[in-house]
Amino acid sequence: MISIIVFIIILSLGILVFARKIKDIRGSIGLGRDIEISDNKKERWKTMARVALGQSKMVNRPIAGLFHIIIYLGFILINIEVFEIVIDGLTGGHRVFAPFLGSLYDVIIGFFEVLALLVLVACLVFLYRRNIQKLKRFHLSEMIGWPKLDGNLILVIEIVLMMALLTMNANDQILQSRGVEAYGDYGSFPISQFLVPFFSGFETPKLIIIERIAWWFHIIGILIFLNYVPYSKHFHIMLAFPNTYYSNLNPKGSLNNLQSVKKEVQLMMDPNANPYATPSEGEQVEIPSFGVKDITDLTWKNLLDSYTCTECGRCSSSCPANITGKKLSPRKIVMDVRDRTDELYAFKKKNGKEHVDDKNLFDYITEEELWACTSCNACVDECPVNINPLEVILEMRRYLIMEQSKSPESITSMFNNVENNGAPWAFSPSDRLKWIEES
Repeated sequence: MISIIVFIIILSLGILVFARKIKDIRGSIGLGRDIEISDNKKERWKTMARVALGQSKMVNRPIAGLFHIIIYLGFILINIEVFEIVIDGLTGGHRVFAPFLGSLYDVIIGFFEVLALLVLVACLVFLYRRNIQKLKRFHLSEMIGWPKLDGNLILVIEIVLMMALLTMNANDQILQSRGVEAYGDYGSFPISQFLVPFFSGFETPKLIIIERIAWWFHIIGILIFLNYVPYSKHFHIMLAFPNTYYSNLNPKGSLNNLQSVKKEVQLMMDPNANPYATPSEGEQVEIPSFGVKDITDLTWKNLLDSYTCTECGRCSSSCPANITGKKLSPRKIVMDVRDRTDELYAFKKKNGKEHVDDKNLFDYITEEELWACTSCNACVDECPVNINPLEVILEMRRYLIMEQSKSPESITSMFNNVENNGAPWAFSPSDRLKWIEES
């Protein structure tokens, strides 16, 4: 009875802490501008099923894609056994599903063990790729410190959890063979059977202690993992589904028109409009702002993107600016948005929502990074969870140009040519065809 009470307390505490963190993340995402994304629901469900559930973009890089799918399946399917462990903990039972499933239970446990082994192998492969092979995309400047540790830590945690599961099953087998009460003859153990020789020499009371320690370690580890994930890049495990559902379905490269600018152009083109008209008495006139200066100028979808980022670096490794040595890294842009969102939400949570600090997004992202972007959409194409770093870059550029009148000399020159000559080139329209006369 005491073990049941302890289990309920630990389980409740784990779920409560997780729920509080989810509430904070939801509040952080809520700092963004509201935007309506409710069109084309059928296509959105298809996109989510294909990209998030089906992992369609992961297999663009076959080795990483294959092992990622193994870990993904392990996370989803092995949690079915975790569900049984939770029921055992709440009822004080042991393998409560076995009597109901019969021989099917043996097949399920055997499958879980094989999957656990594959997850172990996949984690070791990823640790090798990160730390021995040292793929360049895992060692860019934004991956120094916590991001690098986070990537390794989660792999080690998964290895430890899988080993705890197999250790628990190995001791369970021995106790079953010795006819110990409460350990019925349930399950098939194709992998953990190879661990049996390490424990077979122990006396029964010691085996029960080892089995119970592994059982508690596994379930407490799962709860710790659950509460670690929201602080980690691995939160994409959960957010990939809503993020892909709310994907931008417009053709890549299409830009959004500012309604305030569109309205002014329409007035200019309307022969019946009075350009000197003033607002009527009592009418509220909203002064438009252009582009993005800080988190609150981005949409909630942009902020959702930042919390969904897997930090895999596929965007940066395919970015032509990054490849040619420019400072831009699309992954860093997304990570900077997330860091700034966390900072501003923590400040407002402490001081009240009407307060703002003295920073903005340009304290994280430099103009050099923004102007290095070629707007080619390579980062958008590569992202396995449909994040759009380009949208943030373009909106911050828009702020620099339309609010600050700041742009590189080459772009400023182009603007002047368009204004004076009606074209980007530094000669008038009448001069543009003179080459024909000279030929």
